[in-house]
Amino acid sequence: MPATHAPSWGSLIYVIIPIWSGCVWLAMLLGMLLWWTVEEGSPYLAPMRRNQTIAYISDIGADSLQPLFIAMGTVSVVSFDIVFIAERWLRHRGKLAPNTSWFQKGLSICAIIASIVGAIGLILLTCLNDLHHDKAHDACLVIFIAGYIVSAIFICWEYQRLGIHHRQHRILRISFWIKLTFIFTELGLAIAFGVLADKDHYNAAAVCEWVIALIYAFYVWSFAIDFIPAVRTRHYASKETELEMATAMEQESWQRGWNGSAMEQGTYNGRVGQGVPEPARNF
Repeated sequence: MPATHAPSWGSLIYVIIPIWSGCVWLAMLLGMLLWWTVEEGSPYLAPMRRNQTIAYISDIGADSLQPLFIAMGTVSVVSFDIVFIAERWLRHRGKLAPNTSWFQKGLSICAIIASIVGAIGLILLTCLNDLHHDKAHDACLVIFIAGYIVSAIFICWEYQRLGIHHRQHRILRISFWIKLTFIFTELGLAIAFGVLADKDHYNAAAVCEWVIALIYAFYVWSFAIDFIPAVRTRHYASKETELEMATAMEQESWQRGWNGSAMEQGTYNGRVGQGVPEPARNF
């Protein structure tokens, strides 16, 4: 069970990181979209196809805003990867509901690895613009989307297993459903994007891409909810920790000549009740 106390302002950093990451991503998207629509009047850009009138994010990022695309995209995905690492660390330290098996820990580690792969894909696609590196750019786009969808699957799977062992924590169920919704929504939109682009419906594909990017921001923000318990929770005593403590106490009693800690505790309580002084026991 967790021990709660007044909010730890230092722990708020864990809530702030996903909020910051999502805000940087959204600011990048809005900056690029407003530059193309308002500042430039929705011009035809060099990477755009002949019958295309709505620019892809990468079309705008291949122009004069490529430095912004690289910088803000990198800041967003790197800070988001820190969120996955922080989640693993806080569960290990007992600040969040702890993992109850190595399988759950493995799912968390797989989510971290997949998110790092997705981040590498995003960073590379911002550097390899679709004007001069069309094939490589498209491959990196697939890596970016696939990496974060796979990481969402692993983190969702971990939360599902955690929810079974920590039924009292509703936040795990809420977060599970949010991330599951993200998986199905983004996967469906990604398939639609690929099909539309392949059929040369570039405007519809561009709309799908912008929607995918916007939903991604809300997915990043959803991790702020996951870290809220860490702000008010001192420590979750895991079953593993309790078992280790009980085993150590049992071994110590046997070493002192008692037939287990239960007998030693019972004898100690009996003597104290009779007024016989006894040294303090570590129970």
